[in-house]
Amino acid sequence: MKESIVKVADWAAERGDGVLVTLGLGSCVAIMLHDPQARAGAMAHVLLPSKSLARDVSNLAKFPETAVPLLVERLRGMGAEPRRLVAKLAGGASMFSQLMTPGTIQMGERNVVASRNALRAAGIPIVREAVGGERGRTIRFHVGDGRVEIRSVGVDAEII
Repeated sequence: MKESIVKVADWAAERGDGVLVTLGLGSCVAIMLHDPQARAGAMAHVLLPSKSLARDVSNLAKFPETAVPLLVERLRGMGAEPRRLVAKLAGGASMFSQLMTPGTIQMGERNVVASRNALRAAGIPIVREAVGGERGRTIRFHVGDGRVEIRSVGVDAEII
């Protein structure tokens, strides 16, 4: 089984038995797109909710608004059909919530909202998500069947 590591502000796409892995997902969000018929999937590890928050906007995987169209295009090139795509989201934790002023919107929450908005704009339904909380996550996305394993320290593994 081929594993590809997806680093922060990076992306990857696979077909068949490939597994896309991202480690230490905190306030970032993993956006995973899957075409079950083509057995193809892609993941972006988005860092910021908007291009307006960065000086350098050249990395398309860094933001939901640019990562989603990038993944759709790459999957189309692998034989996936955009209208069959479904999405899963993971991450968006409030890693330092105890340090924040009560009532402020956390970066993780902003990343989740921006990811949902980017998927809605692309017409891709979100079928499952594991977002929020206060723990980092390690994600293993099996592109053949769309299964996503999520592990956090001190918590049982979760499958979405």
